[in-house]
Order: sequence, then C-alpha cells, then structure tokens
Amino acid sequence: MSATETASLVVARSRAELAAARAALTGTVGVVMTMGALHAGHASLLRTARAACDHVVLTVFVNPLQFGPSEDFDRYPRTFDNDLEIAAAEGADIVFAPTVDEMYPGGQPAVLVTPGPLGEVLEGATRPGHFAGALTVVCKLLHLTRPDVAYFGEKDYQQLVLIRAMARDLDLGVEIRGVPTVREPDGLALSSRNRYLSPADRERALVLSRALRVGAEAGAGLGESPDGILAAARSVIAQTPGVELDYLVLTDPDLGPAPQHGPARLLVAARVSATRLIDNIPVEIP
Repeated sequence: MSATETASLVVARSRAELAAARAALTGTVGVVMTMGALHAGHASLLRTARAACDHVVLTVFVNPLQFGPSEDFDRYPRTFDNDLEIAAAEGADIVFAPTVDEMYPGGQPAVLVTPGPLGEVLEGATRPGHFAGALTVVCKLLHLTRPDVAYFGEKDYQQLVLIRAMARDLDLGVEIRGVPTVREPDGLALSSRNRYLSPADRERALVLSRALRVGAEAGAGLGESPDGILAAARSVIAQTPGVELDYLVLTDPDLGPAPQHGPARLLVAARVSATRLIDNIPVEIP
C-alpha cells in the first residue's frame, strides 16, 4: 500500500509509508502529535511549527494505552476528514494516521515508559496508568517521525512537563516546545471533549477559567501569597453548583512545590456532569 497524497499533503497509514515520506523531507522538521478531532488549538500548534520549521508532520492516533477501563476511548470523537482539511490549511507536509495494530503490532506492549513520581499525582492520581501510556506513544512517535522539534499545548501541562523530562532523561535528541492554550472568546480552554458538554454544562464549565484568572490576578495584581491565590480561585468554583472539583493546586513551573515568589502554575481539574475538564494558567507570585 502506498501513501495517499492530497495536493502537497501526504497521508501515511503505515510505518513504511511514513518512513518514505519522511526521507523526502530536507531541512528542519517539526511534529505535532494529536488524537484527532482537531480544533483551533491544534491549528495553533501546526501554525507555530510551520512558522519555525521547514516541514511539519502531524500525527493522528487515538492511543488506547492512555485510556482507563471506564474512560471514553470508544466514543472519543474521530473526525479525520476535517482533520485533513485543517492539516492542509495550516501547511502540514505529512499526516501519519496509523491503526492500533500498526502502532502496537504485538498487542499491548510489554515495555512502557515509566513516568516516575510526577506521573502518580494530579492527573496521574485520578487516571492510573495514563501517563505511562501517553509517554510510551509519544516516545514511539518521536522515533518514527524523527523531528527536530515537537510541539505540545500547555493545556495538558502535566503531560508537557513529563514529555520534557522524558526527552531530557532518555537523551531523545529532540526539543520540546510548549504552545500557550487557545481559548474560546469567553475563556473556555479548547478541548476535543468540550463537544460532550450540554449548553448548560458549558456555561458552568466557564467557572474553571474564571477561577484561574481570579487566582492569577490575586497574585500579580493584589500581591497575595500562595495560600491567598488558592483561596481566591477556590472561592470562585465554590459559587458554581454542578461542578465537582478534583484538584486545584499551585506549583512551580515544573510542578514541584509552589515558590514563595516568582513564576508558578495554577492548575485545576473538575467534572462538569459526566465530562472531566482540565485547565491551567501561569501565575506570578510577588
């Protein structure tokens, strides 16, 4: 089977097709890894990669290893035709869209990338095994696409920090760059899971970004301490019924303990009806 070529966009379904298309690229290569259902946030990643690199590879793969038994792997949105339109519009050169059997020909891999202690807190505490699955597929895709730079959104901030650590600790020879979260005009962080929200739930979900903004303003604008920043953000969420808070934490930029002053990160996860959402924002502690 040969890769499909649409205008200047090559769609590779197999490792062999990807290898052939990748060998034809000269100059610097950026990769954007997604699970499909592309939106404006993914488009921003592609645009950033396109501006900085000679060529861009997009991967589209819903990775079963990072879904728990009760999570939404089967109903995760799959919109491949629309994904190709966005990839072409943003100047991608290759889309690698393998099947599960192509990525894991032997079934469940016996060797996984262990995320370490950071993979067991926050998202890792709620979703055991999630980061081992995510890091394993990212590591495989880095080897297959061989980029100079890989671009990841800051919305999945813990994942970004762990991928940076993996690239550094395992000497993967690729630069990992974070790209700021893209939001709707009303502040809601773009996510493929937003489509699960009813109109009423979507309105409730706005409390997450609002709480983060209030926390950030409490630090930079009002000079609050770390405890004051958290208290300000938590009070906003407490005023909205129907939002079940999982965690709200203030950390340093590498997800260690919050500093007493300087750059920090405020992260939140909550369930709005049946949909679990995450968000985060940089904070400056005076």
